[in-house]
Amino acid sequence: AKMKLKHNINPVLLQFINFIILVYSLITYIPWYIFSGSRQAIAKAKQVKAKPVNNKPGGAYRSVNSLHCLASVLYPGCDTLDKVFKYAKTKFKDKNLLGTREILKEEDEIQPSGKVFKKVILGKYTWLSYEDVYVKAVNFGNGLAVLGQQPKTNIAIFCETRAEWMIAAQACFMCNYQLVTLYATLGGPAIVHGLNETEVTTIITSKELMQTKLKEIVSQVPLLRHIITVDGKPTTWSEFPKGVIVHTMASVQAMGAKADTGNKQQSRPVPSDIAVIMYTSGSTGVPKGVMISHCNIIAGITGMAERIPNLGEKDIYIGYLPLAHVLELSAELVCLSHGCRIGYSSPQTLADQSSKIKKGSKGDVTTLKPTLMAAVPEIMDRIYKNVMNKVNEMTSFQRNLFILAYNYKMEQISKGYTTPLCDSLIFRKVRMLLGGKIRILLCGGAPLSAATQRFMNICFCCPVGQGYGLTESAGAGTITEVWDYTTGRVGAPLVCCEIKLMNWEEGGYYNTDKPYPRGEILIGGQNVTVGYYKNEVRTKKDFTVDENGQRWLHTGDIGEFHEDGCLKIIDRKKDLVKLQAGEYVSLGKVEAALKNLPLVDNICAYASSFHSYVIGFVVPNQKELAELARKKGFKGTWEEICNSPEMEKEVLKVLAEAAMAANLEKFEIPVKIRLSPDPWTPETGLVTDAFKLKRKELTAYYQMDIDRMYGKNVK
Repeated sequence: AKMKLKHNINPVLLQFINFIILVYSLITYIPWYIFSGSRQAIAKAKQVKAKPVNNKPGGAYRSVNSLHCLASVLYPGCDTLDKVFKYAKTKFKDKNLLGTREILKEEDEIQPSGKVFKKVILGKYTWLSYEDVYVKAVNFGNGLAVLGQQPKTNIAIFCETRAEWMIAAQACFMCNYQLVTLYATLGGPAIVHGLNETEVTTIITSKELMQTKLKEIVSQVPLLRHIITVDGKPTTWSEFPKGVIVHTMASVQAMGAKADTGNKQQSRPVPSDIAVIMYTSGSTGVPKGVMISHCNIIAGITGMAERIPNLGEKDIYIGYLPLAHVLELSAELVCLSHGCRIGYSSPQTLADQSSKIKKGSKGDVTTLKPTLMAAVPEIMDRIYKNVMNKVNEMTSFQRNLFILAYNYKMEQISKGYTTPLCDSLIFRKVRMLLGGKIRILLCGGAPLSAATQRFMNICFCCPVGQGYGLTESAGAGTITEVWDYTTGRVGAPLVCCEIKLMNWEEGGYYNTDKPYPRGEILIGGQNVTVGYYKNEVRTKKDFTVDENGQRWLHTGDIGEFHEDGCLKIIDRKKDLVKLQAGEYVSLGKVEAALKNLPLVDNICAYASSFHSYVIGFVVPNQKELAELARKKGFKGTWEEICNSPEMEKEVLKVLAEAAMAANLEKFEIPVKIRLSPDPWTPETGLVTDAFKLKRKELTAYYQMDIDRMYGKNVK
């Protein structure tokens, strides 16, 4: 009941409405029960989805579909990524594969504040077929060989998500070049570290990144010889040091098309060869390069594809998350191997309301109408808040209608029923925000709150698959099944891997705990990667090999297994702090309890072992906090509101109430907070690209506030 929305309807009227709903439910139940496949869905939702292989505590859990043998190959004989693409190209030859919208017009829009926003008007999607992409990739790979790229050597890609990224990657997979991926939003020092550690001589990038991020650091990367821009020639390149040549992707492809490729055969990869060295933005220290082999990726995408029912040629996937992130790369490779189309987008052009789309013109989802979409919780939370703000602005009749439908549908979903009438009458509008055709939303990268997940289920009329995986496990671990409408869990192990829980004594988690076994999550299987590039020490710490030669990844996350074999993430080893009095506080747990308040855009809890209480840094929601300030009669600029001790106290009251409602212990509730007037974005360096908190950086940034909050005696 706590996830239900509150309405203000006359009690007598409410009784009448409830009576009508009851009658409606009874009348529609019988034909629904006879004609819909939902009976099977209800049965499936109750089924056991994974089992331990033996009865010992700490035994590995496997999906019931792969109890005797873990899956590792998508198609017989396709044991490397180049073979997978060749198979798909033969099977889906002239079908569309990669789509990009044409830019009709770009203009600068001057805001009242004097800031200039770039706005675009985009046309329809233009498509490349499987055959087109294959030819472009072959030519590009051969062209790189002409430039001197040798098999099994590194080449870097530092570029936004777009068709050329995928073409370049496929070229590298074919020629056995090791693709080093770096997030386009990484900071300068991190990029320099990645490029120098991998000793690349060639980097594939875009004009914009070359003229901004790369220009500043090129002089610190002495081995760099070639820069290839995927989107045509940049205007200026006089600033580049001597010895660095700038090429366009088209010119490299032209070289490749002319080249003699008679001796190409011996350079094909084998399954154990490294396909990608993926730098993770890591919440601590310098980024680490994870070495992912061909067989790691294939095992991972085999496991993921099994959880998406009826995946195939009718599907359209919208790609807008960074391809340098394992979630996005795997999702796109799943699509490519199953005949789905991939239409490219970006967070700034995703929806009609997105920041770069000119008012009145169409965002990417409206044009593409995708059926599959991956999202990180940050983006889901944003949509959730936007819709809720719209609901609050409705007339009271509309609002109450929406709320009744919402609560009615929540009850129906929890019983496993569908609500076709509510969907078409009331939630159609919300559904249209994502194009109206989404059949599965995949969510990964960070935990999704139960309230947001439930909201997505209801308003987008589709299942939300939550997944759990790490770059170190090639993105694969668990994904919920589409008919599992419970919240807060990440599902059963994928068919490619097994998961066991290891005791963690310091945190008090044991795999013999009742009612559910708990402990550190270990993932085993073909998807577990080779280790960290040039970092033997860290590899030995995070990866182990058992007596059967199987690799296991120690994730540092704490989970529990439920009776049906589904996993729930309950804690993280790094987030545990011991207070002065000896109580352990899980910072992640505190944040999860408070993050979904309308008043909170982001929160970071902090605790020190030298003190007895928790404090926090909060990025408040501008609209909500301004409203609270108005109610309390506080006048001032946004900065003044955030810096006001009076407003801090008011926000603390709201947090404390929410903490009590979420059953936090008294010592877990923040006693003091600092309101941050500026949001935390990857550019500030305070959060990673997946918007996970970087605790070390946040602590350094707010050190004076920490001293202040711990310095004074708490009354």
